[in-house]
Amino acid sequence: MRPPRRTGSAMDQAEAAFKAATSKPVEAPAKAKSVPEGKEMVTLRLDRAVLEHFQDDGPGWQDRINAALRAAAGLSEA
Repeated sequence: MRPPRRTGSAMDQAEAAFKAATSKPVEAPAKAKSVPEGKEMVTLRLDRAVLEHFQDDGPGWQDRINAALRAAAGLSEA
C-alpha cells in the first residue's frame, strides 16, 4: 500500500505553519464610533470675495459657511 500523497513542498508547509503561528486571529471589525454631527478641522481654499461675504456679518462666519455648504449638498440642518 502506498503512503498518502503529500501536497506542497516542505518550504510551503513551513511557511503555512509560520503564518498560522504568527498571524493575529481575524476578528469581526469593530463598529466605528462616530460623533453625530461632529466637526472636523480642514484646510479649505476659498475665493477672497466669498470669504469676505461671510466674514462681513461678524463672528460665526465659519458656521454660516457650513450651513451654506450643507444647503448646497442637500443635507438637512442639525
